[in-house]
Amino acid sequence: MISDIVDLKAFYATLLGRFAERSISMALSTLWSKLPEERLMGLGYTLPWLDRFATDAERTFAFMPARQGAVTWPAGKPSATALVLEDELPLADAALDRVLLVHALEHTENPRQALLEIWRVLAPGGRLVIVVPNRRGMWARFEHTPFGTGRPYSRAQLVELLRTANFTPARWADALHFPPAERRWVMRFHRWLEHAGRRFWPLFAGVLVVEAEKRLYQGLPAMARRSRRVLMPVFTPQGATMGGWNGRKSTGG
Repeated sequence: MISDIVDLKAFYATLLGRFAERSISMALSTLWSKLPEERLMGLGYTLPWLDRFATDAERTFAFMPARQGAVTWPAGKPSATALVLEDELPLADAALDRVLLVHALEHTENPRQALLEIWRVLAPGGRLVIVVPNRRGMWARFEHTPFGTGRPYSRAQLVELLRTANFTPARWADALHFPPAERRWVMRFHRWLEHAGRRFWPLFAGVLVVEAEKRLYQGLPAMARRSRRVLMPVFTPQGATMGGWNGRKSTGG
């Protein structure tokens, strides 16, 4: 199941969603070093964190996968969002300094090809920051949050995937150590559970966060790319029946 943009916005408007956003922000802040005049792209649903971390960026893009849908961002300013295909980004080579992926990699049809495309648009020494559901975590087991959809990853799986796409994992963090419970009495203790989980059960965090660096000097096997796909607006009529027409009018009788 893929999280729709409407569902994602609705989740982060809830109390549980706000707690989740705060927990992930704390994990990101441990990895997020300032890059002067950086060109930053968020892919997936990254708006809550772009609002926090993109204030010093020279240029910021909020790209959203075609199957997820898109919303306008930032509010009250010219839109910096676009609907894209993860493996065909509309950017030139080496156009970015950092890429942030949230609610993206676990839903991608071809994760390796998507990472290779990100490798292409990152500048030498560019950084990729990924937030994905943890295979061992409790959040990946319940579908009432966006972290219970898509393909969760273990740390070893992420390392292998990043290396096949010519990235070197550099730093790690984790978040969502409290259970994804919607009951108020449980959420009252979320802060205590988050601190305790970070200390005592980090292996069972809800999400893994990794920062990887673009490698330059390693050969990659050539891959035949598929024919270019075309995005079609959802309001375009689909599946019109053409059988029996064959270019002739019906003569009746």
